[in-house]
Amino acid sequence: MRELTVDLGERSYPIYIGEGLLQSAAVYFTKHGISKSSKLFIVSDTQVAPLYLSSLEDHLQSEGFQTASVVVEAGEGTKSLAVLEELVGKALEAGLDRKSAIVALGGGVVGDLTGFLAASYMRGVKFVQIPTTILAHDSSVGGKVAVNHPLAKNIIGAFHQPELVLYDLNTLQSLPRREVAAGLSEVVKEGLIWDREFVDWCAGHSKELLALEPAALEYALYKGCSVKAAVVSEDERETGLRAILNLGHTIGHALEAVAGYGELLHGEAIAIGMVGSAKLGVRYGAPQEVFDRTKSLLASFGLPVRLPGHLDTGAIMAAMMHDKKFEANKMVFVVPTAIGQVEIRNDVPAEWVREIVEELKREA
Repeated sequence: MRELTVDLGERSYPIYIGEGLLQSAAVYFTKHGISKSSKLFIVSDTQVAPLYLSSLEDHLQSEGFQTASVVVEAGEGTKSLAVLEELVGKALEAGLDRKSAIVALGGGVVGDLTGFLAASYMRGVKFVQIPTTILAHDSSVGGKVAVNHPLAKNIIGAFHQPELVLYDLNTLQSLPRREVAAGLSEVVKEGLIWDREFVDWCAGHSKELLALEPAALEYALYKGCSVKAAVVSEDERETGLRAILNLGHTIGHALEAVAGYGELLHGEAIAIGMVGSAKLGVRYGAPQEVFDRTKSLLASFGLPVRLPGHLDTGAIMAAMMHDKKFEANKMVFVVPTAIGQVEIRNDVPAEWVREIVEELKREA
């Protein structure tokens, strides 16, 4: 097992990464002050719950925890105010109080939704992240929790740090290949913003990662979480450095919104966005290698590097204007300057972005 710490002073918390951790969850819950006297509320979804929810509840109950659970529909459409309201009702019915903890058992959608429930219920209760997807290595760390609005992704949210992140690698073995690749998109992103050597490592181990080879997967997720933890420790509320974690997200979030939160998985949309950001980087003087390597690396994981041609450019541009990273009528982008290095630019001409969106539709 590997352990990391997100260093935020009194709000610091650990990330545990290893195999078989669900079977010892009670030990970690007790170690980090999760109460046995108040009810635990576990949120999962229709894909994950049949695999892991009953065994987790049985284990926790056998160790003296009181639990209640709710299962939401899988998919990005669940991250909504309507579902949040339903969950608040279920939490009240279950008798949750201020000392209760809420547990997210699932991927990024469940983590974001559950975290926002914990941030808002009784003005904030403890919560625990138990990610079950590769993509969630990114979303489960850092305390950004949110739901979507039809016009913009993650626009309704808060910063609410978990008590701990418990990452059982065994839960990843049931993932469909498409979701594996989509999750690895964010792993690659951590290298592209921070660590050229890790990018080289990912390029040399794509087959092992796609096959969910345990040693390679544990190392990749440890490295990815390490980058996220280091950045969040320096900038918890995205006032500066933390924005680099948004590489590919300005275009990517817009694609998700325009496609209706379903046609493209998050990691797929971000992959296309990273190719677009690399194009921007070259326009600002980055070496051509930045674009070539970004595109080839993402393609080696089976990720899309071309924007679906039927998506309307005007709608994509409009969605970007609603993005949290749109400020003072300027386009804000994380732009690579080299492999493993990026800068934040708040002066990107909208016409450049429109041209790049059109170029991405033609990308071979």
